[in-house]
Amino acid sequence: MNWWRQLRQGGEEAVATAVPRRVLLIIYNPIIPFEGNRKLHQALGWHDPDELARQFIQDVYYASYGTAVYEIADRVEVDGLPMKADGFQYDAESFLFRWHTRTGFHQPDLADYPRILADFAVIPRINLGEIDEVWLFGPPYAGFYESIMAGPEAYWCNAPPLDGVGRCQRRFVIMGFNYERGAGEMLENLGHRVESIMAHVYRREKGAANLWQRFTRHEQSHPGQAECGTVHFAPNSERDYDWGNPRRVQSRCDDWLNFPDFEGLVREVDGRDWGGGDIRHHHLWWLRHLPRAAGTTGGIANNWWRYVVAP
Repeated sequence: MNWWRQLRQGGEEAVATAVPRRVLLIIYNPIIPFEGNRKLHQALGWHDPDELARQFIQDVYYASYGTAVYEIADRVEVDGLPMKADGFQYDAESFLFRWHTRTGFHQPDLADYPRILADFAVIPRINLGEIDEVWLFGPPYAGFYESIMAGPEAYWCNAPPLDGVGRCQRRFVIMGFNYERGAGEMLENLGHRVESIMAHVYRREKGAANLWQRFTRHEQSHPGQAECGTVHFAPNSERDYDWGNPRRVQSRCDDWLNFPDFEGLVREVDGRDWGGGDIRHHHLWWLRHLPRAAGTTGGIANNWWRYVVAP
């Protein structure tokens, strides 16, 4: 089956209740005087971060069947690069030298997250409900995690929970995006956020009750029992990022479109079902299979997207 037809199969009419999310968008994109005052992404021929953000909002809305409704509540563009946790900071010239020579990038690479939150008054704005999460855009070696969670009882979200954020009244996620990369890599960041959050949601469930573990089965981990796989492993993958593998395997992936009323559907699938190796197409296919139904099963919401976008 063609990957696009497969994406559109399975209950378009079952649009879930929307969960609006207001985003603070912070773009680190210094102006380069010796490159005709072009911005860094322009000087290096990289993606426009604003266009990436627009594409991501559209992709996530589509992937979640209308559950995740993101809106840019505020946008800030910084003529500079973020400070590292140890106080180091690239200027535009030093960064470009390191990039062109591929040598001497500063270590440790981690950005100073508490400083970012303070500089942009993130915690007061979270507490007031002005914003619900933060998206950071920067070049490679900006020091961002793909995602990280902050706030009371924050937990692992593809990174250790962020400490030192002051009197925050609710949990929130900070996404880190690299505008050298494209829309598919942004969906990969989201996919790992999904994996972290849903593993946390199902952390106490054992055996058959752990539906998250069942969802992520693939041929390499569970021969003959593949379901939807993970971000890195499609149902038939033999290694990480192996989204174009032509081998055919039996999979129950289609039955997740009927969740929670499984019908026992099993069919043969291969890489053509999720785009033949294209990162964005695979991730959209995978995200579209996340449950999105009403009600609960075992006390856990049948719409997993609600946990992903509003942890």
